[in-house]
Amino acid sequence: MKSIDQALQHKVGLGTAPLGNMFRDVPEEEARETIQNAWDQGVRYFDTAPFYGAGLAELRLGEVLSNYDRDDYLLSTKVGRYVTDETEEKEGLFEDARNNKVITDYTEDATKRSIEQSLERLKTDRLDFVFVHDVSPDFHGDQWIDKFAEAKNGAFRVLTQLREEGVIRSWGLGVNTIEPIELAMDLEETQPDMCLSATQYTLLQHERALQRMMKKAEEKNIDIVVGSPYNSGVLLGGEHYNYEKAPQKIIDHVNQLKEIGQHYDVPLKAAALQFSTAHPAVRAIIPGSTRPDRIKEDIEMIQRDIPNEFWETLVDKGFISPDAPLPKK
Repeated sequence: MKSIDQALQHKVGLGTAPLGNMFRDVPEEEARETIQNAWDQGVRYFDTAPFYGAGLAELRLGEVLSNYDRDDYLLSTKVGRYVTDETEEKEGLFEDARNNKVITDYTEDATKRSIEQSLERLKTDRLDFVFVHDVSPDFHGDQWIDKFAEAKNGAFRVLTQLREEGVIRSWGLGVNTIEPIELAMDLEETQPDMCLSATQYTLLQHERALQRMMKKAEEKNIDIVVGSPYNSGVLLGGEHYNYEKAPQKIIDHVNQLKEIGQHYDVPLKAAALQFSTAHPAVRAIIPGSTRPDRIKEDIEMIQRDIPNEFWETLVDKGFISPDAPLPKK
C-alpha cells in the first residue's frame, strides 16, 4: 500500500469538483483525459464527493482509477450527503449535474449509506480519507451549529470508529470556512486528524486561517489539505471567487499580484501553490481542473524557482501576512 508521503511526493493531488460539471457541462472524454493525465503525471491522490454532480465526479474517477492497482493511489471522498433515485431540477454550482436528488444528512445511518454508495461509484473496496462535507455557515446559515451537532453525534462517531478499526486512515471536515474545523479540533472523543480547508489558506486569503485554524492544527498535529488554492479560479484570471462571481475589488487585488509576479517572472499559479504548501501543517494541495494539460502545469509550477525578493515584496506591500511561512530556496 502506497504511503501518504509516497503518494504526495509533490504535495499535489487532484480535486474533482470541476469534473462533477461545476460551472459547465464537461464532456465525458475531457473528464477522462483530465484524470488520466493526472495519473500519467504521477498524481496519486484524488479527492472527490457525492455532491460533485450528484455522484458524477465519483463515477468518472472510478472509471479511470479502476484500471490501476488500488494500493498505488490514495482516495478521499466525503459524507454528509447521499444520492437518491429521485430526480430534481438542478441550479447553482452544479446545474449541469446528474438529475438525481441529493439529500443532506449527517446522521449515522446516512453516513454509512453515503460511504456504501461512494464505494460503488468509485469501484473500490476502501477509502483512505473521509471528510464531513459542508457542515458550515456558507451552506447552512444560522443552522450550521445544529448540523454540526448532528454530525458530531453521527458522522464523527462513525468515522472515528472506522479509523480505530483501520478501515480508513484519517477523517476530518471538508469545508469552505474555518470555524467548523476549529470547533472539531477542540473535541476530545471524536477528534479529526486531517481536514480539508477550501479557499481559506491561499495567496489571496489567509490572515484569519493563519492566526487561528492553522495555528491550532500545528498544535494538535492535525494535517490540512488545501482545496481551491486559486479561490475558484480568480487567481488565474477566472470569473469566480470562492464559488461566486468575483467582485471588482478582488479582481483589482489579483491584478496587483499579477503585476508584481510579472516583474519577477513569477506566474501566480506557481506563487499560489508554493505559498499554500509552505505552511508546515499543509500535507497536500488539491487544485481542480477539467483541462487535461493543467495537471502537468501544476506540478511544474510547484517546483518552479521563485526568487526570495518576490515574497519579500508581497510581504512589504501587505499582500502576505508577515507571520506566514514562506517557501525557502
